[in-house]
Amino acid sequence: MDTFAFIIHPIDPKRDVSRKFPLLGRLLTEKQIHFFSTFFPPVYISEIEGITSQATGKEIKGWFVACPYTPQRMLSLPERTVYRKIIQTGRLAEKLGAKILGLGAFTSVIGDAGITIARHLDVPVTTGDAYTVAIAVEAVQEAARQMSIRLPDASAAVVGATGAIGQVCAELLADQVARLYLVGRRMDVLHALRERLQGSRAHVVVASQSEALRQSTLVLTVTSAVDSIIDPQELKPGSVICDVARPRDVSAQVAAQRPDVLVIDGGMVEVPGPVDFHFDFGFPPDKAYACMAETMALALEGRFEDYTLGKEIRRAQVEEIHRIAHKHGFRLSGFRSFERPVTPEHIARVQELAWQRAKA
Repeated sequence: MDTFAFIIHPIDPKRDVSRKFPLLGRLLTEKQIHFFSTFFPPVYISEIEGITSQATGKEIKGWFVACPYTPQRMLSLPERTVYRKIIQTGRLAEKLGAKILGLGAFTSVIGDAGITIARHLDVPVTTGDAYTVAIAVEAVQEAARQMSIRLPDASAAVVGATGAIGQVCAELLADQVARLYLVGRRMDVLHALRERLQGSRAHVVVASQSEALRQSTLVLTVTSAVDSIIDPQELKPGSVICDVARPRDVSAQVAAQRPDVLVIDGGMVEVPGPVDFHFDFGFPPDKAYACMAETMALALEGRFEDYTLGKEIRRAQVEEIHRIAHKHGFRLSGFRSFERPVTPEHIARVQELAWQRAKA
């Protein structure tokens, strides 16, 4: 049986540590978890069973393994130290028998985005970012449809458009919307991206975050910030905000103060077969993040090679992994928002409140 492994790590320290070690999660403060994560070894989390291709009937198994560092520790420690711990976690995956390794959350963006890690391991590595792009854009399209927003008439914004994921998301959205705002910290990269997108369907604009959010009906945010960067007062009534980032870019205050906007996570993927993760990472039992699904789809396809690595993602690569995943039965499967499912009733309520606010 072909195999894979996927590296996770604590993002919300107390919540995520409690999922594996309930007692530690209760007893330790968040500050203590940040501190002790420096000294904790890689952790075996669970075996993953039952993933089965709809196209071939092939079944694979895998493992969750955890790098103990929190995002704050990854950013505060020397890069070499962080690499060493992620590589140690990768070697645990190798010992388990994994034939390909996926990097989750901050382990996929530290340093050169997986290249150094792959160089020090015997198994191939992927960040999962290509399928993350595909599912994020598909989620925006589906959310727009459910919110009765016509893509050809819409204004969209990509926050974090200088990153690998953000640039390809912008490239894909530029072919679908009327106006596209690019937001990021490196102005030279934003202007180069705008030039590259000239000739696409959208009128492409480099803008401040505040301007972009106030003007956009569709927002895709994918930064590598440790803290939330999008606040309630910046958002347009009736808009859709797709938050691909982990940790989240969208403040929890948005859900509390702006019920007239729809905030969704980057896209929940249905995994084919009677999958059992033997671990609760916050999704329904048969659902996964797109980055996880990329690793699984490559294992089902028998593509045991370094796949999405580095600071550049090619559009052709995004389209290829989308075809591979779709072939084996991976599908966009509903929305979640701040750990809760998004229901049709919730969407109808957002539309009603947005209409009332616009009328006032």
